[in-house]
Amino acid sequence: MRMPVNSRALAVLIDSFVWLLWCTSLSYASVDDIACLKTIKASLEDPLNYLSSSWNFNNATEGYICKFTGIECWHPDENKVLNIRLSGMGLKGEFPVGVANCTSLTGLDLSSNNIYGTIPSNIPKLVEFVTTLDLSSNNLSGEIPVNLSRCSYLNVLKLDSNQLTGQIPAELGLLSRIKTFSVANNRLTGQVPHFGNTSIAAENYANNAGLCGRPLPDCRGPPRKTHTGVIIGAAVGGVTLAVLAVLIAMLFCKRRVAKKKKEDDPEGNKWARSIKGAKGIKARGTGTMYKAVLVDGTSLMVKRLQDTQHSEKEFASEMATLGNVKNRNLVPLLGFCMAKRERLLVYKYMPNGTLHDKLHFVGDDGTSMEWPMRLKIGIGAAKGFAWLHHSCNPRIIHRNISSKCILLDANFEPKISDFGLARLMNPIDTHLSTFVNGEFGDLGYVAPEYARTLVATPKGDVYSFGVVLLELVTGERSTYVSKAPESFKGNLVEWITELSSNSKLQDAIDKSLANKGYDGELFQVLKVACNCVQLAHKERPSMFEVYQLLRAIGERYHFTTDDEILMASDLDTTDHIELIVARESKENY
Repeated sequence: MRMPVNSRALAVLIDSFVWLLWCTSLSYASVDDIACLKTIKASLEDPLNYLSSSWNFNNATEGYICKFTGIECWHPDENKVLNIRLSGMGLKGEFPVGVANCTSLTGLDLSSNNIYGTIPSNIPKLVEFVTTLDLSSNNLSGEIPVNLSRCSYLNVLKLDSNQLTGQIPAELGLLSRIKTFSVANNRLTGQVPHFGNTSIAAENYANNAGLCGRPLPDCRGPPRKTHTGVIIGAAVGGVTLAVLAVLIAMLFCKRRVAKKKKEDDPEGNKWARSIKGAKGIKARGTGTMYKAVLVDGTSLMVKRLQDTQHSEKEFASEMATLGNVKNRNLVPLLGFCMAKRERLLVYKYMPNGTLHDKLHFVGDDGTSMEWPMRLKIGIGAAKGFAWLHHSCNPRIIHRNISSKCILLDANFEPKISDFGLARLMNPIDTHLSTFVNGEFGDLGYVAPEYARTLVATPKGDVYSFGVVLLELVTGERSTYVSKAPESFKGNLVEWITELSSNSKLQDAIDKSLANKGYDGELFQVLKVACNCVQLAHKERPSMFEVYQLLRAIGERYHFTTDDEILMASDLDTTDHIELIVARESKENY
């Protein structure tokens, strides 16, 4: 008996068949993705050994490339690349055309490297389905290819801080999904494109002397060819009208300029406008940090926040709260500035930079940090985080702890930065990638439960600080381990866990520290760190307990005095929680 097939059932059947074909094709695509990464690695110089130490292709395990530094996959057990994020790795070379073999790629970030040459004219074939393309802060030259307009899935296109010349193709205005577009700090000329579905701020075109058109000043038309007789006749016949028109135009322009100046900078903060063209250090998740030097030679740190969603009233209220958060081990917030959409924070300058740089970049003298200095920094940082968790009012979960947020003053006293800024950020992306890309912590520092619960807790901060302690003891980075065998593809915590299970923790000690009379202290701190990074968050100590343990280990050095010691009676060790998912966006991307 034949059953009638209605159109709806037929559509479902066809969709199911197409999906089956798609899934089948995915199973064969992993070979291309592996070839893609091999080609990228071969085409780029890697002076800092980020790729050399992590991208090892001598592995037949399904999903092994998903553990490579900077690589995100659709699924951790399948060799299909979703995002390639290689920002700030010192990579050098031309645009890696081998990226075309990553056929399921949706995001490519090569920013803050030394990528030179031109943007390939066939770029639509190289990044056909990419929604985010970030090539900013490189040395790209030549013109922006017109064919970029055929990358129809682009939501984010960042080409700022390069050496690009010529005009911005008007065809880019056809990118109907574009939400973020930036070409600041190049050498571009001509009229900027018009994006029908979004508004691009003037700052995204800054420091290109030849650009014009909204939101920049209007473009002037080309001069017209005229004859002498016509000029004389027009001048004689219309002199009165011309003079009147000039006077009206001057009055109109004067008012317009005054109005625009007021709108762009209502408080007259010229320094807030000029900072847009200065060079700074990008800080994931919160913004860019600049060094500012006053007329008298005093140095300050200025953080330019990225995309806060708070009103001026809300922002001022948050700043008033953070301004009252004062502790010896916190970077002092000296002030803030609001100029239209700009949000600038002013901090005391820390001349010795970050703990991350001091640990992982050997100085000019070729020596690494000695253990007493490392222990002093660990104790001071633990004291600062314990104060934020237990004694500060309001109590603050940092949520972005790493060796990069611990700054060092002239005496190498540790000062915690970025505390409280997580409350000011409202990232749109609440996907898992938010955790591994820096919005809620740098790679290797994020507590494992965050990806499952989307909830930030003090014990999550404890986990991140435990990774910092591991860095202090081992001298290794959070994302990969130079001493580990080539077959090992995990991060620092996973390496320590493996050594611990095999009773080989002694192999973790930084060789520059071993056999110098500190072995007992090194193993004690290593034990504290291992407790901090336990998988079950309830088994981790509180930050106050971490501080007390470290202080006891370093007691002989007299790093702290009795009047500086936190008292247990002053502390509440309740495990308060904070939702870290963003408010739902009103737009669909």
